Amino acid sequence: MNRTTSQQSAPAPDTDETADARVGFRPEEVDTAAPTRAARLKWVVVVDEALPPGRAVNAAVCAAAATGVGVEGLLGPDAVDADGSTHRGLPWAGCTVLGAGADRLADLRARAVAAEGVFVADMPHAAQSTRVYDEYRAAVAASPAGELGLAAVSVVGPRNRVDRLVKGLALLA
Repeated sequence: MNRTTSQQSAPAPDTDETADARVGFRPEEVDTAAPTRAARLKWVVVVDEALPPGRAVNAAVCAAAATGVGVEGLLGPDAVDADGSTHRGLPWAGCTVLGAGADRLADLRARAVAAEGVFVADMPHAAQSTRVYDEYRAAVAASPAGELGLAAVSVVGPRNRVDRLVKGLALLA
């Protein structure tokens, strides 16, 4: 299958969003001078704590990449150092990386997808066991959601809602 065909046949992302109910920051909400706790939305990435370090980092980065393009206003403006080199914008509202077991990850994803006003991006384990994207998509398509197995789940939403979803989880060690 060629790249164009693959992209055209891709299903819509599995998030709790509809086209008219996107999760993100309005331009007037972006306040890069405020502490991260002042932001209306909170971002967490929860990683399978059983993964070895390299795979855990890979899972967090991949889920974060999907989140960065899916949530408006998440990244701050570029920074320029004293020599004039540009450093691309980072999440101005912060991002916390937590750890959880496989069952808790699955439960978190299910509850987050069902929560109103919450963006969800995940990385199934199949993404780390395939080397061709269409093979990953086929593996996901052949697996019921409850049997998929998750390496990471990224969640952005109202601070109080996200806090309830991840209550009791610790920073990824």
